[in-house]
Amino acid sequence: MPSLLSVNVGMPKDVAWQGRTVHTGVWKYPVHGPAMVRRLNIDGDGQGDTAGHGGEQRAVLVYQIQSYEHWQRHFGRDDLEYGNFGENLTVDGLSDDEVCIGDRYRIGEAEFEVTQPRVTCYRVGLRLGTPELPALLVGHHRPGFYMRILREGTIEAGDEIVRTRIGPGALSVADTDALLYLPDRDPEQLRLALDIPALSPGWQGSFRELLASASGTATGTAAATGPAWTGFRPLLVADVIAESATVSSILLAAADGSALPAADAGQYLTLRLPEAADPVPVRNYSLSSTPDSGRYRISVKHEPHGTASGYLTTRLKPGATLEVAAPRGDFVLTEDTGPVLLVSAGIGLTPVLAMLHELAAGDRDREIWWLHGARGPGEHPLAAEAHALLTGLPHAHGHVFYSAGEGHADTGPYKTHAGRLTKDALIALSVPADATAYVCGPAAFMTDMRHALTEAGLDPARVHTELFGALPSLDPGLVAQAARPPHQPPGPSGTGPLVTFARSGLAVPFPEDGRSVLELADACDVPARWSCRTGVCHTCVTPLLSGEITYAPTPLELPADGQVLICCARPGTDVVLDM
Repeated sequence: MPSLLSVNVGMPKDVAWQGRTVHTGVWKYPVHGPAMVRRLNIDGDGQGDTAGHGGEQRAVLVYQIQSYEHWQRHFGRDDLEYGNFGENLTVDGLSDDEVCIGDRYRIGEAEFEVTQPRVTCYRVGLRLGTPELPALLVGHHRPGFYMRILREGTIEAGDEIVRTRIGPGALSVADTDALLYLPDRDPEQLRLALDIPALSPGWQGSFRELLASASGTATGTAAATGPAWTGFRPLLVADVIAESATVSSILLAAADGSALPAADAGQYLTLRLPEAADPVPVRNYSLSSTPDSGRYRISVKHEPHGTASGYLTTRLKPGATLEVAAPRGDFVLTEDTGPVLLVSAGIGLTPVLAMLHELAAGDRDREIWWLHGARGPGEHPLAAEAHALLTGLPHAHGHVFYSAGEGHADTGPYKTHAGRLTKDALIALSVPADATAYVCGPAAFMTDMRHALTEAGLDPARVHTELFGALPSLDPGLVAQAARPPHQPPGPSGTGPLVTFARSGLAVPFPEDGRSVLELADACDVPARWSCRTGVCHTCVTPLLSGEITYAPTPLELPADGQVLICCARPGTDVVLDM
């Protein structure tokens, strides 16, 4: 009969880690005597990062004494104590390859239901001084698991553990964990997992994405098939067209006259511009139309003191060549037939204008809303083009907001308004609640629009955003510090390959003692997204625009071609990363 060996709790605290501070509740200690289990927690327990731990679906974490014994042998350690793996319940029995999602157990007065495996997280490695532990937990099929509370009550070390119901899918914790984190997953097992009501919503969402990817029903065609070429290739500047006082469109073609590969509306190009400055700037620019006769078009705003944009808009001439990486990005139209909202501000119109071109060419029966904010007509590039496209669509609605001007005569579906495109202005338009929205512009604008669209009744999962510049960071558990723009790292310059962070506009030699690209990004305050830091969770997956990398440790599952896991990657040559 399985039994409860220890109940472990601990409140979050600040811990020093790699020159920063982590707020974490991974330090757990045994409770002596009865402990009260409540709907969301055990009395005396807490989590430092509730986005990844805790809550209804992850109320208690379970780990087995048999796994303790395994790790004692593996690491040659004899200092492991109950709670060291961050678990609330240390148990005898209930192995990960036998317990199934949806199994229910009675312990003392309380009843529990198994919801998901442990989240792969760097903090368990931090707790035990073994950074590679998150990858080992998965690779050795010993993750542990979370349970939700069905009935509150007291529990105590020594209580028997009685299974009261068998999960409906017979999918073990170890198999569920492998299904998310290991390669060669079975689509039928993904479908089985999605039919288990007890599986937590977060894992269900991840499995739906994996199933869509496996069945080819993910986003646009080019986005699903990966980049059309590796690294940078020279493209001919066919024309440079002034669209306004500050915006120019650049038409790019293959030097041999052949058609360029297809791209999805909403994707972007990355340009390396050795003629612009030293060090060489690398910048991303969205396609502003669908490929026309096998050519690409980008539309660039001349930013004050912008080295790259200044070169492209004032010095570049037809006949020149540019070094260009293949179209990338997953900010593309999803397969759908319902209403679509294209929402933008300033130069953020470029990817959604490409989407409008695509919709006008193939989805003319859809209801299309075009919402754009600009300072005034003189600073509204490509306005006539958008107007013409909307006028030719039978179910189009166009609303343009001029913050420094007045509305003028409206023609057909195209209406102009004085004032900014704000949350209140959007809600007043009564946009359809069943629409899918695509939003691009400054970060604050996109935050406001996301809130507005949600208040207007849209499902948040149907609101897609594209941010110019570096993506928002995801650094679980770190105590917030004052934001700093990306910068060269402190200390002497490295002597290794050059690492270029394209969105951040920063190029840095890799240090001789550098352990990973992620650690270099941390030292430079380049926004990065990560969780496990050991090549398991793929949170840190980043487009590799050019160059070669090596891995240490080797990821449990390699990313797709053209992608890199920066948490365990080192540059083998000069590299350019989309971050």
